[in-house]
Amino acid sequence: MKEFDLIIIGAGRASNLAAKAGKLGLKVALIEKSSLGGTCPNRGCVPSKLLIGYANKIREIKESKTHFIKSKIEHIDIEKIFKETNKYIDSIDENYQKKFNENVIIFRGEGKFIANKIVEVNNEKLTAPTIIIATGTRPAKVPYEKAWSSDNIFPLKDKIPNSITIVGAGFIACELTNFFDAIGIKTKQLVRSNTLLSNEDEEISSIFKEEYCKNIDVEFETNIKEVKYQNEKFYITLEKNDGTIKEHISEALLYATGRVSNADKLGLENTDIELNKKGFIKRDEFFQTKVKGVYVVGDASGEHMLQHAAAYEINHLSKILFENEKEPLKFKYMPHAVFSFPEIASVGLTEQKAKELNINYITTTTNWLASAKALSLKIKYPRTKFILNPKTYEILGCHLIGFESATMIHQVLAIMHINNDIRHLKEMLYIHPALSEALLPAAVEAVAKIQEYKKSHKK
Repeated sequence: MKEFDLIIIGAGRASNLAAKAGKLGLKVALIEKSSLGGTCPNRGCVPSKLLIGYANKIREIKESKTHFIKSKIEHIDIEKIFKETNKYIDSIDENYQKKFNENVIIFRGEGKFIANKIVEVNNEKLTAPTIIIATGTRPAKVPYEKAWSSDNIFPLKDKIPNSITIVGAGFIACELTNFFDAIGIKTKQLVRSNTLLSNEDEEISSIFKEEYCKNIDVEFETNIKEVKYQNEKFYITLEKNDGTIKEHISEALLYATGRVSNADKLGLENTDIELNKKGFIKRDEFFQTKVKGVYVVGDASGEHMLQHAAAYEINHLSKILFENEKEPLKFKYMPHAVFSFPEIASVGLTEQKAKELNINYITTTTNWLASAKALSLKIKYPRTKFILNPKTYEILGCHLIGFESATMIHQVLAIMHINNDIRHLKEMLYIHPALSEALLPAAVEAVAKIQEYKKSHKK
């Protein structure tokens, strides 16, 4: 049996912790069954955003007529788009290897527990006083042979389809559908309900649906009844909720219907580590499982399934292990974005969640048209929605839809993290006429509405 100071299972964000431990002189075993870097740079957020960059540029050209520009796209080199993206993906593993010194030993294979502190990989047994599980998640299993999950897109080196059908209504489905449609591949999206992005604030998701469907062919209230794969094509029988049957043909069929835990691959039945009802690994506030010295970070816990959350957790675990940090990590706010067309960014409570919690709140929804930079975009749908505590001026939630929403929301995040009071957004100095100036009238309206509330509720 080989002995180490630290074993890490999963070389995504946890690679940074492995590199730090190695530099501190610890002997580290880093186990990875696929490419170093994990899902995000290889099969997830990074390559998908590289593709979306092409989609956004195409959308801009197609909408140039709103700026009195007559233009047309003569050719989209789809193969070159994928080739460039794949080139980036191919460089990731090597770049990650450069992070590590001689103290970090990489084991290429699937690590499984055979006891609380013993992990087996490639028929070798490893042990360490500290073990970190950072195994992330995987796409839910596709129900039909030859159908894809999002993992099949990166890298897409086989024949690029002329048509694709994408199943799902969440952010992965909406991001990938927008990309394939924009580059000229005949694209259809299938949604069981009548809603897109159901986890977003209902008012924002409603605006998104209206704008998104101007470009995208979406079949709402539709299920797949039967699929046959013949002659390199999917023959799909669609059934609407009203019983209507339609036939549809597509060269590719992709499911983007959620992600599941990888815990079932870890041999945890050989340990005292516990899972929750959804199959994710239980942990305490210091990331520790039921086994002392065995920690779980990132998506493997099922708590905050976002790359930036995983990176934040791993940074804090590093402090616990190497810097004598005594305080648990508490996420004050967890932002996220949807990089589709249009773009959405959100943090905090949605209005429907505020109602569910039965808390006292008020809302304001403001367009961006007071900003000259926003006016120059020639689009009218962008909105800022605040959910607020009318007694304390606290921002309970903020939801943006519009160009560069994911960038703009960081101004709100800074206020929320430092001193959560909407009045700071109202009183701060904005560059005129920067796009972020669109937040000023939203803040002014929010403060005014709270002041009205306070007057009407005086005893």
